[in-house]
Amino acid sequence: MVATLVVSLSGIGPGTLARCADLAAELDRRRVPLSLLLAPRKAVAGEALDWVRSRVRGRDVLVLHGFDHSADPCRRAVPLRRRAEFSALPAHEAGLRLVAARGALHRLDLATDVFAPPGWLASPGTLVALRKHRFGVCADMAGVRDLRTGDVRAGRVRMVTEHWNYLLGVGRAARRGGFVRIGVDAADLARIGVRDVLLESVDLALHHAAEPATYSSADSPRGSTLSSTPSGAVAARRR
Repeated sequence: MVATLVVSLSGIGPGTLARCADLAAELDRRRVPLSLLLAPRKAVAGEALDWVRSRVRGRDVLVLHGFDHSADPCRRAVPLRRRAEFSALPAHEAGLRLVAARGALHRLDLATDVFAPPGWLASPGTLVALRKHRFGVCADMAGVRDLRTGDVRAGRVRMVTEHWNYLLGVGRAARRGGFVRIGVDAADLARIGVRDVLLESVDLALHHAAEPATYSSADSPRGSTLSSTPSGAVAARRR
C-alpha cells in the first residue's frame, strides 16, 4: 500500500510571509503541494494575500481554517482544550459562521470547499453544517472526512516540533503505507530546527514512496478523500 503525504501551513501573514515563501519554494523543488489554512477574519491584505492567491492558482489548495478563531464563541462550559472556535458549536451556529467565512473569502477573491477547524477539533454540529453548506472535505485531528460519501481516511495530524524523534513517527507511517499528515504554523518556522525537521520529514516520506497530495476532495474508485492533483479542487476566484 502506498503512503499519502499531506503538508499543511497555517499562520500566514505579513510577519511570516518570508518564511512561508521559503518553505513553499523548498516543497516546490520536491514537487510537494501545500494545503494553506486560512481564517478570513485573520487574513491580511497586501503581499501575504497576493501570495496566497498566486499559490492556489498553482498546485496548492486553500483550506478554510475557521472564521476568526474566537475562543468558545458560544460561551459554553466546555473543557479548556476544546474551546477552539468550532469544537463545541451546534449546527445552526456553526452554519452562521461558515456562511460568514465564505462571504469573507469571497471578498478576498478566494473560494474553497475544504475545511480544517481551529485546533483540528470539529463538533458534530459543525459536521452537519458543513454538509448542509456543501463543503466537500473536513480535516480534523484524527483523519480526513469526505462529507459527500461519509468515508473517513484515518490518520492523525502531526504538528512539527524541533525534536528529531518527530521523524520516527513519520518514517513508521510512511513505511507502512499510511497517511502522513504534517502540519506547521508559520510562526514556528522561526524556531531553530523546526524548518529542518519538517523538510527532513518530507524527504523521509518521499524516500518511502509516499504520494504528495492535499486536503482536496476528489472522486475516485476507492472513495478516497484525497487527490494527488489538487489544482482541480480549489481555485482562486479570478477577477
